[in-house]
Amino acid sequence: MAGKIAAALPVALGALDADGWLAAADAIRTTDTVAKGAFRRLFLGGKEVTVTGIAKGSGMIRPDMATMLAFIATDAALAPDLPRPLLAAAVEKSFNRITVDGDTSTNDAAVLMATGAAGNVPVHAGSEDQHALLQAVTEVAQELAQAIVRDGEGATKFIPIRVQGGRDAAECLQVAYRMAHSPLIKTAFFASDPNWGRLLAAIGAAGIEDLDVSRVQIRLGELAIVRDGARDPDYREEAGQQVMAQAEIPITVDLGRGTAVEEIWTCDLSYDYVRINADYRS
Repeated sequence: MAGKIAAALPVALGALDADGWLAAADAIRTTDTVAKGAFRRLFLGGKEVTVTGIAKGSGMIRPDMATMLAFIATDAALAPDLPRPLLAAAVEKSFNRITVDGDTSTNDAAVLMATGAAGNVPVHAGSEDQHALLQAVTEVAQELAQAIVRDGEGATKFIPIRVQGGRDAAECLQVAYRMAHSPLIKTAFFASDPNWGRLLAAIGAAGIEDLDVSRVQIRLGELAIVRDGARDPDYREEAGQQVMAQAEIPITVDLGRGTAVEEIWTCDLSYDYVRINADYRS
């Protein structure tokens, strides 16, 4: 295998093209149905710089990235000690906030490259330029991460899950992922079934110590479906079905026990997910 890679390198080097991003994004696809890319432009020290990224991933996706690849590049000049913490901060709020099926793999990578070609004064940690660059890199990473979830194997619905009112970020994420990994919830969303009991059951099963269910609130989009741990008295299932029929269905959970807030992104579970993974051999 190493010999094949070494033999192909001269050909790859000769094919380098500044406009080759789309071809590269297409080349790394596996079960992805579309190529994934994102771009931001900003000014650092009076110089225009760009941040461009591509990624692949569609199944076996959850925090720790699993079978995904992400390559982000900028022409900004960076101090040597900046790229690693910059990428780590961006990944924490993007690729480590997604899940398709809860499965992971040993094959993953997220890479940040900086060429310095923009000619700006090198960006150092703690500077105003560092904060601006971090925002741009994070936005590119989040757009790529969300594209992976939207293209999840067999996915028909994009589902942001926001958990607020937690005592800390960890328990907000614990609840969010328990919901995102529930086959009962994921299949209900595929069927556009506003089954609020499944949502509430997953929250209760998340293992949050001394959770007071009577303080839990749940919304689908702007529609209140659970108030004080029970069905909202004003909720009507027809209204829930209208929200569930949409391609994007935000869930907001308020635990009513603190000020922490976290958000993750997931998708539904369809017949096609089973078909793809029943037929696919890696």
